[in-house]
Amino acid sequence: MARFANLRRISSLDPVADHEEIMRISSGLEFPWDYQKSLEMALFRTYCVPTISGLLERTGEFERRPQKRYDDTATLMAELVEHGYDSPRGREALRVVNRQHGRYDISNDDMLYVLSTFIYDPIEWLSRYGWRPLSRNEQLAGFHFYRAVGARMGIRDIPADYDEFLAFKKAYEQSHFVFAPSNRRIGQYTLDLFCSWYPRMFKPVVSRAVVAMLDPLMVRAFGFIAPPAWVGAVGRTALRLRALVVRRMPARRSLKLTRARNRTYPGYPDGYRPSDLGAISSTAR
Repeated sequence: MARFANLRRISSLDPVADHEEIMRISSGLEFPWDYQKSLEMALFRTYCVPTISGLLERTGEFERRPQKRYDDTATLMAELVEHGYDSPRGREALRVVNRQHGRYDISNDDMLYVLSTFIYDPIEWLSRYGWRPLSRNEQLAGFHFYRAVGARMGIRDIPADYDEFLAFKKAYEQSHFVFAPSNRRIGQYTLDLFCSWYPRMFKPVVSRAVVAMLDPLMVRAFGFIAPPAWVGAVGRTALRLRALVVRRMPARRSLKLTRARNRTYPGYPDGYRPSDLGAISSTAR
């Protein structure tokens, strides 16, 4: 029963009024590793949109320092969840995000789509690979949390209904996931980044395993070659076996958000402010 103490706490909270607290418990205590992995895949998913991958290619950040860009994004989002988007550190993190986005001509629909992946991709991941699926309170809390963040980023026309926003996401993918050379290059830079986290001898295995986890629409949009079906089956089985083990572990008691490992800012957040984060690029709009 102790394993479900956090879920009982979440169930007692209101997903609208208490969405920040629910997000802290869910992503920082219940599923820190799963949220990290699902959001890695969520960002990977956005690179299937040529206008997004094209912009990222023009900045040069993925070619020159992909690890820093990854750590900046992950850590800024962790600041918002751990401290709240209207806290001093949360507001500082949002200023960094808005300053970086404000340097480029990004369509509102692309911003809206990226925002939607932060809500729905963790839900989908945890329904498949979590030690339990997200409760309805957790799903709605994620929706209200990122909707509030999106409003503070100046994103317009964010749907007020959970199902409406999900329908937007699915329709956007169907109409905008098309192959482009920039998708392929940004996708390969990202694959290379994922592989760099493991010994060099494992690079072919990691690369094939990641591609095997992508849905067919993504594989086509990236121009990747899908590995044999058994590769994906092995990966999914390993994730489900991990979930069985995690389900039997004691509940986490300390947040793993800003203190999750990152390779660019050792010891973060000690000695750092959110304003220390953020990619630097000389590329014009």
